[in-house]
Amino acid sequence: MTTSGTRVPSAPVTGLYGVVVKKFATRMFGSMPESIGVLWHHLPALKASMAYGQKLQKWDECDETLKTYAHMAVASLVGCSWCLDFNYFMARDKGLDLDKAREVPNWRASTVFSTLERQVMEYAEAASQTPPTVTDEMVEPLLAALGPAGLIELTTVIGFANMTTRSNTALGIESEGFASACGMKPLAERPAVGSPA
Repeated sequence: MTTSGTRVPSAPVTGLYGVVVKKFATRMFGSMPESIGVLWHHLPALKASMAYGQKLQKWDECDETLKTYAHMAVASLVGCSWCLDFNYFMARDKGLDLDKAREVPNWRASTVFSTLERQVMEYAEAASQTPPTVTDEMVEPLLAALGPAGLIELTTVIGFANMTTRSNTALGIESEGFASACGMKPLAERPAVGSPA
C-alpha cells in the first residue's frame, strides 16, 4: 500500500454486507482496500457509488477502451492516484492494451494513441475543467465516431469519474498499489503544469 494516510480513518468493515464486500474485494485485489474502510462510515454513499459504477460497466454503447482512457485522463488531471492505479489494474482484466493504458497520464506527448483516443481524452479533460471548456469542435468528431448514445455514455462515464476522483482526492484516498502488486510497469508520469508536452 502506498497511501500516506487518509483524511478520514478507516472504519471496521462489519456485518453481513461487510462479509460479502470483504470476500469480493479479496478475490479481486488480494486484500481489503483501505478506501472501502473509509467509505464504510456512510454505507448508503458507498453502496450508491458501487452500484452506479457496476451499472456503468454493463453499458455497451461506447467502447470499453475509450471509457477506461477517459476515466484515467480525468484521474490524471484531478490527481487521483487511486483511480489511475485501479483503472490501469482493471485494464489488464479487461484485456486492454496495457502499453497504451500506462501512457494515459502522458497522452498529449505519447505517440501510441489513435486520433479518436486522443479526442476522447481531450474531451474528458475539457469536461472536467471548472467551468467545462468543451467546444463544438471537440464534440463533432466524437458524435460522428460514437453516435449520440455512445457520446452520452462517454460523457456519463466522465461525470462519474469526476465524482470518484474528486471524492477520493478530497478524502486523501491514494493509490493502494494494485498494479505494482501484479508486476505491471509503472504508469507514465503526467508532465508538470506549464512544461512542454
